[in-house]
Amino acid sequence: MTTLVTPADVRARAKKLFDRDARTWAAEHRTDVVLDVSLRPPTEREVLGDLDRVRQWVTSWRGVTAASGIELEWVVRSWPRVGSQEVPVRAVLRGPDAIARVAGEAGAWRLLVARLDELRGFAGSAPGVVLRARARAIADLDGADFTRLVDVLTWLRENPASGRLIRELPIRGIHTKWIESRHGLVEALHRADTGAPGLGLREPSPLVRIRVLDPSLAFHGLTDVSAPVDDLAVSAIRPGRVFVFENLATVLAMPDVPGAVAVHGGGHRVDLVARLPWAQTVTYWGDLDSHGFAILNRLRSRGVDATSAVMDTDTLFDHRDLWGIDPDPNVGVLEQLTPGERSTLQALSAEGNVRLEQERVPWSYALTRLAVN
Repeated sequence: MTTLVTPADVRARAKKLFDRDARTWAAEHRTDVVLDVSLRPPTEREVLGDLDRVRQWVTSWRGVTAASGIELEWVVRSWPRVGSQEVPVRAVLRGPDAIARVAGEAGAWRLLVARLDELRGFAGSAPGVVLRARARAIADLDGADFTRLVDVLTWLRENPASGRLIRELPIRGIHTKWIESRHGLVEALHRADTGAPGLGLREPSPLVRIRVLDPSLAFHGLTDVSAPVDDLAVSAIRPGRVFVFENLATVLAMPDVPGAVAVHGGGHRVDLVARLPWAQTVTYWGDLDSHGFAILNRLRSRGVDATSAVMDTDTLFDHRDLWGIDPDPNVGVLEQLTPGERSTLQALSAEGNVRLEQERVPWSYALTRLAVN
């Protein structure tokens, strides 16, 4: 027998459609959405083959009223052996309200519409686009946090360049973790509202960790220092040689080197290195993999004159037995690499996306390549 479409099937279809598209409907004020479902009514032969099942199916649809949000189309079938029988042939749900009601999401739909409408004034000239992209995050906020979001957006609109730390914001219930965990949502709506690229707040200067490898350069006797990058940038230190290492363990293991310092600069931390006036010419050593070269490329793109060390083809093949596999290699275009570095990067790929982690390279081998012993 043809599969008969039941009220439960239509509810499931409505729920699937609601979950997929409700945020778009609410963001764009869509009212023209229709879910049209054929109920696959039986033939006379199928009725005769399982009369009880067909009767139960018809009865299930007779229990569906217009108040449910489902419009039913009934037709009379005139069959030679069964006679004239009225059967449902189509269920139609017109508009998001009806679809949400049938899906069992009427409350969630009303809340989503109300929230997006309240935020529409903060969403700029194309509110549908902005709100659609952020609708899930908005819907997931509890009531108190949604109120705080509106309060934050209102305050930022009135104070677009406050220069305050988050801790200083005069908004009840707002603290650093609240803003940090919702920064993308707040910034997207604030940017749409005001055109400002940021929130106009002052951020604490991030810390940079360095080791002074020459005691004569120590900070009042301190040789292992973590300090705000802005403070380090204006310090009186003037090293003759600067090492930038991806891994902290390498920074900590470095021996004394006359006139030198070592800076921890893995990943995005190389952006901080570029803010240090005394670290504009450096020796960089990172993991011998695609990500290590990407960090090197990033450092150079920030204007730093960086020479790579222990990241050449000889080092790679001298330690074949220590290779690992990079499960997610970087595939970006690295325009700042030298021809030799590109050759090594290509070798990594050709050998099956292998990698040689910095800490696997024998320490004596590394020090020789760094020219410090």
